[in-house]
Amino acid sequence: MTPSPRQLSAGYVPAQILYVTAELGIADALADGAPDSRTVAERTGADPAAVRRLLRALVGLGVAVQHDADRFGLTEFGELLRSDVPDSARDDIVLSVTPGLWRAWGDLKRVIQTGAPGRATDDGLTAREVIMRDPVLGASWRAGKASSAKEFADGVGKVYDFSGFGTIAAYCGDEGTLIAAILSSAPGPRAVVYDRPEAFERTLATLTAAGVADRCELQPGDVAESVPAGADAYLLSHIIRDHTDDKAVAILRNCRAAMAANSRLLLVETVMPAVIAAEHSATYGLTDLNNLVYTGGTERDEAEYRALLAAAGLELVSLTDVPTLNGLPNYNIIDVVAAG
Repeated sequence: MTPSPRQLSAGYVPAQILYVTAELGIADALADGAPDSRTVAERTGADPAAVRRLLRALVGLGVAVQHDADRFGLTEFGELLRSDVPDSARDDIVLSVTPGLWRAWGDLKRVIQTGAPGRATDDGLTAREVIMRDPVLGASWRAGKASSAKEFADGVGKVYDFSGFGTIAAYCGDEGTLIAAILSSAPGPRAVVYDRPEAFERTLATLTAAGVADRCELQPGDVAESVPAGADAYLLSHIIRDHTDDKAVAILRNCRAAMAANSRLLLVETVMPAVIAAEHSATYGLTDLNNLVYTGGTERDEAEYRALLAAAGLELVSLTDVPTLNGLPNYNIIDVVAAG
């Protein structure tokens, strides 16, 4: 059933409840049985009475279950908020409702009136800028992107043949998740993985777990600043969407300058349909608006990508739909070459 306008307008309540639960480690504190609220409060450094009220609210959201007057445990859904479980949603939640992004969404009226991104600070930083300047939030952002990449990483390797490339230059920001899946599916290529140095430890762990670390070289690099020449393929995952047209064209020109005549540029992005079906509006429309608020970036349709690429001296060759773990319809490989 579609929520009523009043129900939708109260969406800030569950969002903040989940954020605080994730940020304070409430789910971790509930992991070993059915502790009482005072024990949970001691484990999380919080007020016992307020924690009890939070736990009762979590029961209403299906996150927790109440065993008696003051003992609580986690539901199967609530287990996903723990930090130590596979496919944990904790980092995604912390990132989605982090104070900077929350404040930026409070600026939505000005965003719509001006077309500029939301202001997350008094001096006008975007939420993305705030996150990337904070080591803790930056780590959560990378972990969240790694979690999201698991949705489509295997699918990319299944639908695109990477075996003919000698070297792949990867700019993905996902702790090595996508390039690990690609190298696992294609035994030939090697990869140079570019990221911030603080991401290297987690990235190396991902590559090692996949058995491909010996085929990878980690280097500090930012595709917005420069792109070294020498790769057969340049892989960018969910990078262009985070930027305005002008900044996106600048990044694409960096790639074009590095590409040889036979190099490929592969963009893993969401390609918007010209008309958004109602059942996909959350996937496309809400994600696009969040991007505007968060970074000033935008999701684009095929025609918009073609125009963007042409402005950078590039040409779109093909679009390939990527199968996903949960059947989400919004991932594509944009295959690009230098314009003739």
